[in-house]
Parts: sequence; C-alpha cells; structure tokens
Amino acid sequence: MEDEVDRLVAAWRRERPDLDVEPLEVLSRVSRLARHLDRARRIAFAEVGLEPWEFDVLTALRRTGAPYQLSPGALLTQTLVTSGTMTNRIDRLAKKGLVERLPDPSDRRGVLVRLTAEGRDKADQSLAGLLAQERAILAELSREQRTELAGLLRRLTGPFDNLPG
Repeated sequence: MEDEVDRLVAAWRRERPDLDVEPLEVLSRVSRLARHLDRARRIAFAEVGLEPWEFDVLTALRRTGAPYQLSPGALLTQTLVTSGTMTNRIDRLAKKGLVERLPDPSDRRGVLVRLTAEGRDKADQSLAGLLAQERAILAELSREQRTELAGLLRRLTGPFDNLPG
C-alpha cells in the first residue's frame, strides 16, 4: 500500500538522486503521524471541553495519585513550559474550577496546585476519549507490532528525553 511519504520520497529521488533521502521514509511518517495524533487529541479533548494544554496539566496532577497535587515547579518539569506560562495556565484552570491553589505546608512561601473533583472528572473523561482515538489509530497493527514499534520509538526518543537540563 503506497502512502503520501512514498510519493514524496520518489519525487525527491527523481529530483535529487545525489541525496540519500532514506531518513524521510521514517521521520516524515513520524511527522505525519504526529499531526494525525494531534488532530485526534484535539477531538478527544473538545468532547469534554478541554484544550490540549489543559489536558496536560490536569493529567499531570491526576497521575500523581491522591491528593492529586504538585508544586508549580513540578508541573513545569512535567509539562515543559516556562514559569510564566504555567502561572497563566494555573490561573485559567482555577477560574474554571478545575484546580485550586493551597499553601504548601512544607514551605510557607510556596503553594501547591490540587486537582478539584471536577478537574479529576475532566482528566478521566478526556483520557478515556484519547485512548479510544489512539486505539483507532493503532488498529492496523497487531499487539506484537505495537510492542516492536514502541521499542523502536523508545530507542529514538530516549536520548532526547534524557538530555541534561
């Protein structure tokens, strides 16, 4: 079965036979798949009235387990945004009643961000919707193929995920 990347690679091989375009066969597919996944994520989150960034913050809190709270610094680490961006996001989620700020008992100047019951429900609903979308994307692969693909992608992403700083 030919796909758009096959056509793209064939065109580049015809136009630039002097270049080895083999990396495009893998990474252009990863890029296209990322766009399809982004679209599927947006659909799943919109069904429960969330934006992707809201999902990221809410599920970071949800994954911590009860009492579903983290410091803003820990949220920064998990969501890879700046402190100014995180402050804005926490403000917006608090206005929607999805998180609340609490004093940090271990640091008088610090705060903790805690998921509210409504925030937990939104996180759970959006995750279920996302997983349904992702299962559909992966439906063409057997369990063994999914396991193999996950391992190969882990080898590619591991060095990026383990960079210092």
